[in-house]
Amino acid sequence: MDFNYLIQQAKTVLNPRELPSKAYAYAGQVAAALVTDKGNVYFGVCIDVSCCIGFCAEHTAIAAMITAGESKIVKIVAIGENKILPPCGRCREFISLVHDDNYENTQIMIADGVVVTLKELLPHDWKNV
Repeated sequence: MDFNYLIQQAKTVLNPRELPSKAYAYAGQVAAALVTDKGNVYFGVCIDVSCCIGFCAEHTAIAAMITAGESKIVKIVAIGENKILPPCGRCREFISLVHDDNYENTQIMIADGVVVTLKELLPHDWKNV
């Protein structure tokens, strides 16, 4: 499964919107899609709320994967409305923690046509030093 397919799948859930809340609450400005070693695709969107307890699109996609009983990520991509977005530090750490193989093997698209491994984004991971 290639990254173009994952990008198209992420676009299906990309839907920026304000949530029906009296507080600052938005969702869907960023969407993520990942594929596991079993070939299953999972999606997620970001949720941003006023008290900083929201989470990234990668986290929701990973949560869906974990809920389904999987943890090994082969490829992952996050997108905004007009571009591919690299994972933040928290997401990089989270990806590395859900399966030991993710650190060495997960491919991450960080810009249009630019794919790196998690190890390249997180070269001095505390678990693998």
